[in-house]
Amino acid sequence: MAGDTSHVFQSLAANGAIVVAKGIAAVLTGSGAMLAETIHSAADCANQLLLLVGIKKADKPADDQHPLGYGRSVYFWSFLVAMLLFSLGGMFSIYEGVHKLQHPEPVERLGIAVSILVFSLLIEGWATIGNLKEMKKRRGDTPLFKYLRDTKDSDLVVIFGENAAAVVGLTCALAALGAAAVTGDGRYDAVGSLLVGIVLVAVAIFLAIEIQSLLIGESADPAIEKAVRASVERHPEIEAMLRLITIQQGPGQVMVAMKLKLKPNLDGAQVVAAINTVEVELKREVPDVKWCFVEPDWVA
Repeated sequence: MAGDTSHVFQSLAANGAIVVAKGIAAVLTGSGAMLAETIHSAADCANQLLLLVGIKKADKPADDQHPLGYGRSVYFWSFLVAMLLFSLGGMFSIYEGVHKLQHPEPVERLGIAVSILVFSLLIEGWATIGNLKEMKKRRGDTPLFKYLRDTKDSDLVVIFGENAAAVVGLTCALAALGAAAVTGDGRYDAVGSLLVGIVLVAVAIFLAIEIQSLLIGESADPAIEKAVRASVERHPEIEAMLRLITIQQGPGQVMVAMKLKLKPNLDGAQVVAAINTVEVELKREVPDVKWCFVEPDWVA
């Protein structure tokens, strides 16, 4: 199934508190970078609600219309999140930065803005560390960046991408406000808004590329394919695996189709018994395998 949603609720709670604080600070200070960060956090809240919808739909059982279940729903909703992050978060922040560059305004009540940004940075940092801990449990010894490229857990990658982008964006906003305060030049604040937008657009493009591949249909992790081969090879009735296809239907949901060469001189009943045994033991030994289809290659 789509898995634990605690990391989504953790990030949703964090962003809910942050968006209120940033919004108040944006109104009081007139800061473009702060307004960009407010829109960013509001978009993150909407995105996390969309992810929860996707995870819920992915857990629906298979039916006649969707015989392989609804697991890919989480990829569709994750892709929508990437698009919203690009448009509502990134492009709006870039627009705000360009506008402020053309019409610079002084930043007021700097102390309030800095306090809110530091508070937000601490909360986002806490959420990001929680994401890293959850990924560590799932990835094991796999390097982090390889895990981000290869994992099928799109919901966790999206949440981590959002939170990591928020940490970078908040750092940019703090630096921009500091420069604006020291120089008295409001254009530095506009540059901060631009940097926030660029970070969000970059993260959104990365997420869209990764999730698009899952939507089309990726093979399962190499570790799962290796486990499938190892399980099949233990059966004495099988001479060789001639073909193996795996499709990731959702987080923790894999479809397996394979062509097996069985030993000669087996009668029909023995072939059927061997295939049934392979399917039962494979699903027990590799829990992610939810569907298994076997084509025998056999000569009596």
